[in-house]
Amino acid sequence: MLPLSADTKTRLMKQAASDMAQGRLSKARSALQQLALAEPKRADIPYQLSRIAFEEGDRETCLAQLRKAVKLAPGNLQLTQHAAERFRHLGASDEALAAYDRLIAAPGSTLGAQADKAHYLQHLGRFDEAEKIFRKLLRQHPNEAQLYRIFLGGKKLSQGDPLLPAMEKLWTRKDLPEPARIQLGYALGKALDETGQPEKGFACVARANALQRKAAPFDNAAQDREFAAVRAAQADLPALPSAEPALSPRPVFVTGMPRSGTTLVERILAAHGEVSAGNELGLALKLAYGTFGAGEQMRPITDTARIEAFGKRYTTLARRDVPGDSPVITDKSILSYLIIGLLHRALPQARFIVVQRDPRDIALSIYKNYFNTGSHRYGNDLADIAHAIKRFRGFVAHWKEALPGVVHEIRYEALVSDPEPQSRALIAAAGLDWQDACLDFHKNKSGAVKTLSVSQARQPIYTGSAQAWKKHERELQPFIEAWGDEPWD
Repeated sequence: MLPLSADTKTRLMKQAASDMAQGRLSKARSALQQLALAEPKRADIPYQLSRIAFEEGDRETCLAQLRKAVKLAPGNLQLTQHAAERFRHLGASDEALAAYDRLIAAPGSTLGAQADKAHYLQHLGRFDEAEKIFRKLLRQHPNEAQLYRIFLGGKKLSQGDPLLPAMEKLWTRKDLPEPARIQLGYALGKALDETGQPEKGFACVARANALQRKAAPFDNAAQDREFAAVRAAQADLPALPSAEPALSPRPVFVTGMPRSGTTLVERILAAHGEVSAGNELGLALKLAYGTFGAGEQMRPITDTARIEAFGKRYTTLARRDVPGDSPVITDKSILSYLIIGLLHRALPQARFIVVQRDPRDIALSIYKNYFNTGSHRYGNDLADIAHAIKRFRGFVAHWKEALPGVVHEIRYEALVSDPEPQSRALIAAAGLDWQDACLDFHKNKSGAVKTLSVSQARQPIYTGSAQAWKKHERELQPFIEAWGDEPWD
């Protein structure tokens, strides 16, 4: 190939950027591949090729191009940060940790890189390593409220731990900024509850929720309209084809309210030799909104070709995001219950597991746990939580009536009190043959756990969180009153 002139290189780079912005990925790739031959030592070219491969669902090419970019520019901090996040997303844990180490070793390294590494170690189940880093950081930065919150997400404090008085001292500061008080409120509330001061802990959590509601107001009626439009759009889906498309991987959707036990169910499934855990992939609803209209803009879904394209796109991206080549994956994205009709039509071989739990325990756990400001905004108010759980149950009842035999429900309380028969029924509902390993799911150390239940997911089944609401019955009265006369089960 003849060398490219400087003008040609500039033109090709601009063309590639424009094509990528317009979604013309194959044209952008062609231009970048020409540039890569002409300038094999430029890191930005394989970086852009890795981005294209990611969007196309080509996992191996994405990783290969990203590795090439990192090798060409190991000192580029922006590229290294991207690489850490992308390797982490794709389950390349060793490379993600190596990228974090390069960020930490860089001149002027920030606190964030060390905290990000420690947080990732928690998700990998390497709690001792994470704790060592967090405690060192907290000795150096005792006023960083977010550090306490992230660390205690995977750690239970015992009485006498020096972190508790340090948090209490920070909590009393009148000049503590509201964002920091939000972070600290959840951490301190959890620690006080665990060390025998539940009422005092609940007061901290209540303060944090009030401040978070102030930062991200919530409109129940608007969300009702959004979800109603999504359900209405699925009222006239085309009939299932006579020959079901054999898409791979086959997903098992595990859904329920946050904090209902979906992580436990997924870990049992993922202990099966034919299953890999996808965690909260976050693909299905995003693709549905992008394909058929977002929220109230969603119109009746009747175009068979678009439905089939949606199914193929989902499986392509799911295969990209779940390491390995298991024929079955789990996807426990919380809001997938909104589009069970669409998913069943687009992915006829998929299975659907809905986890139910005592609403009072769900409400307490949602209220006590931190969600990123702006997500699960109903979770900052007990009455709104009651409304959200009722709406969820209404959706489940709708799909059970509209699609008989498609949805398998499992109760968290029954699962933890009598694991074997419930687990056997769960595995059968997922379309799998029983394997004894499913009862020893906690011994399966593979993969990161991308959930608030990161520490519980590494433990055997236990009943300690069942009926935890009784300890806070008085504080939960706004929820209980909002629930009204509707049965709890």
